[in-house]
Amino acid sequence: MASIACHIRKHVRRGLLAATGLMSWGAMLGLMTTPAHAQIGSARYSSIVVEANSGDVLEQVNADEPRRPASLTKMMTLYLTFEALRDRRITLDQPVPVSPHAASMEPSKLGLLPGTRLTVEQAILGLVTKSANDAAAALGELLGGSEDRFGQMMTLRARALGMGHSTFMNASGLPNPDQWTTARDLAILSRRLINDFPGYYRYFSTPSFAWHRQIIFNHDNLLRTYPGADGLKTGYTDASGHNLVTSAVRGGVRLVGVVLGAATNPERDIHMASLLDRGFEQLDVPIGRKPVQMASRVTLISTARAAEVTRPAPSSRAHAANWSVQVGTFATESAARAAAAVARREAEAGEVRVEPVKLRKKTIWRAHVVGLTASDAADACSGRRKGTCMVIRPDSRQVASR
Repeated sequence: MASIACHIRKHVRRGLLAATGLMSWGAMLGLMTTPAHAQIGSARYSSIVVEANSGDVLEQVNADEPRRPASLTKMMTLYLTFEALRDRRITLDQPVPVSPHAASMEPSKLGLLPGTRLTVEQAILGLVTKSANDAAAALGELLGGSEDRFGQMMTLRARALGMGHSTFMNASGLPNPDQWTTARDLAILSRRLINDFPGYYRYFSTPSFAWHRQIIFNHDNLLRTYPGADGLKTGYTDASGHNLVTSAVRGGVRLVGVVLGAATNPERDIHMASLLDRGFEQLDVPIGRKPVQMASRVTLISTARAAEVTRPAPSSRAHAANWSVQVGTFATESAARAAAAVARREAEAGEVRVEPVKLRKKTIWRAHVVGLTASDAADACSGRRKGTCMVIRPDSRQVASR
């Protein structure tokens, strides 16, 4: 065990040096000086890196230990959706009814209202970018009749794919005590998504799309910061930690990496970059930093009527997790903390901060989420908090109302 821990620490250090495009040096130094909060190497950590074509395992740690899948569950939801599209049981422009059950899902969500509809394609985009739980539940009901029945379908299909340690109970990955997976099973699912649906797989690299006058950006930072990355999915719950599955192609070689149980998004992203770099090195594939090819994404976005909006070029400043949001002020500490927790789930990132403020001899409570990137901050202020949630920029501390 000691040698494994040392092995992991070495790769984290290498990742910190190799992934300067992921975050600022200050933020990276913060990670190195606060080991008490790090989850890499902890009891809930798992990882695996495989060569996508052959399935050969290049590196693994706790790859068969049961873990909470969180929103990585949506990869299975999308597999069944792509199967239905391939078999012409549904179409991309088919309306998806939104039930009260689907609309009631906790964040992250698109804010769908009961009785409304969205298309299958819009639901797919909501899953791959914002990880929308309401859209996932709506798709599950469309394909399975009910979300419970869809969960059974997911589990049966997973077992048929060789995912022998996965059990799915819902379409979104919201907490359920009986929902489990492993890093190895997620690598199997990733390879099947890539190989079985090459046309639909490109949805996972969608950088953004337009939804009701909002521009929704993809939660997956590695699409912008790791050369060759072209999908798949992020995930977070309190029980699972910060999860990520990434596929990247260099020199004609495709790798799939799975990281489960990180403490923060930056830690997760840096570790994934390190694991992928090491995998390419093992296969003698150069890891020179080259611009990511975006041609396939442009074609897909046009088809999906997504927003023609791109982010600034990757830089340590642009991707530093030093933005924050003020969610609002509340009469009680518990109400402030609950509101901040909802915003944190929307962003799948950050830390909740609550502070007391004296106002006319009364104490009110101000709710914040800190440690966000610019896009995380925008996600945190999405939904129904537009009148009160404010994005705070890191440079001038300027506050922009959402």
